[in-house]
Order: sequence, then C-alpha cells, then structure tokens
Amino acid sequence: MNILILFISALSQLLVFLVIISVILSYFMDPYHPIRRSIDGFVEPMLSPIRRVVPSLGGLDFSPLVLIILIQVISNIIIRLLVAL
Repeated sequence: MNILILFISALSQLLVFLVIISVILSYFMDPYHPIRRSIDGFVEPMLSPIRRVVPSLGGLDFSPLVLIILIQVISNIIIRLLVAL
C-alpha cells in the first residue's frame, strides 16, 4: 500500500513539474521546438478542458494554476482514501 501511495505522490509531483516547465518554456522557446512539443503533448490535453471553462483575464492564462491545484487536490484525496483502507 505504501508503494502505491509513494507512486501517486511521485506522479503528482511529476505532473506539477511538467506544468511548470511548460509554462516557463512557453515564454522562451519556439512552439515547434521538439522538447516543448513533447512536454506540451503531456500537459495540453489536461489544460484544454480547463481553458474552456476558465477565461483568460487580460491576456493572462490561469489554467496552469488551476491544473496544479486540481492535481494536488486529487492526489491528496486518493492518498487519504488509500491510507483509510
């Protein structure tokens, strides 16, 4: 059970890291660069539904922040359910 909890925790940290890296790379790197395209390939499917719901305010996109919060909340809920078992 502890291995599963560690796996979920590591996976959520990896996803948060990828979202942060994607945001940083969006400022400095060409959208067609292979590294950015591969990272966006993981992050963009999670961001697109959020972007439909959360509007951009003044050119600022808050969907990565919402995604990071959702990842943390969902991983905490799953871990607490596994600990309760």
